[in-house]
Amino acid sequence: MPTQPLSQKEIEDRLRELPGWSAADDRLTRDFHLADHFAATAFVVHIAQIQQELDHHADLTLGYNTVAFSVHTHSVGGALTEKDFALAERVHAAAPSHGAE
Repeated sequence: MPTQPLSQKEIEDRLRELPGWSAADDRLTRDFHLADHFAATAFVVHIAQIQQELDHHADLTLGYNTVAFSVHTHSVGGALTEKDFALAERVHAAAPSHGAE
């Protein structure tokens, strides 16, 4: 079954399950703060592993002690889909093990 864009209500409902995340301009985003650059880099590597497992990839920006995450689904014109939320849920679950807030 092809991936379908989520409705605004579906997006709002899913966001309630992901504290700290937001959706704007057809992107699901979150900024994470970590202890230092090494911790931020390790978190990016963990996210890369999750992305490979799900075959769905976000835009990541690595700062000194920050990681900015932004995703949407290109194959449906850049809208938000279940694939984006599945990736976000996995990243959200991994964040505490890296001390990411």
